[in-house]
Amino acid sequence: MFRYYGNKTDSFPQKVNLMEQHFRMLAAYNRWANERLYEAALALDDEAYRRDMGAFFKSMHGTLNHLLVADRIWLHRFTGEGDAPRALDTILFENCNELHTARMKEDARLIKWVNHLDSNDIAGRFTYTTISDMRTISQRIAPALAHMFNHQTHHRGQAHTILTALGVSAPSLDLMHFQRTEEGRPYA
Repeated sequence: MFRYYGNKTDSFPQKVNLMEQHFRMLAAYNRWANERLYEAALALDDEAYRRDMGAFFKSMHGTLNHLLVADRIWLHRFTGEGDAPRALDTILFENCNELHTARMKEDARLIKWVNHLDSNDIAGRFTYTTISDMRTISQRIAPALAHMFNHQTHHRGQAHTILTALGVSAPSLDLMHFQRTEEGRPYA
């Protein structure tokens, strides 16, 4: 049974569509989690950063590159703008610092785009061509956007496991942990 604690009037300070708020939270969380993951990755020596750990994209290097590749593909599908690599295992940057800089720019671009979406945009449809088998797909934006954020979480989990296997203290990436930060508090 759900119990409400607190004042029933203290919800959002203004009338906000919950789906808009949800995706804005996920975009902000995505940036926060990526930054925490990169802090740990940047502390690795080059051998550990590139070591094949048996993950789907083998190493921290491959996994972090894949995460940026996938976001660029999805943002290109959603907006028609930006680079869209042709292969999911593309290595965009050999250097972790350069990859981190590109990741921060892509996270800012994603947040800006998501923050401009309204409920009509979120309920809308878009059409794109798949990378793996070149099919044309038309679908609603909301489930595709949810997939993009879920995909990020999936591979950040793999990167977290890589850090743990390397004997490095991996950061907490829980959404609830984000919501307890100053940046995340408005979404809690």
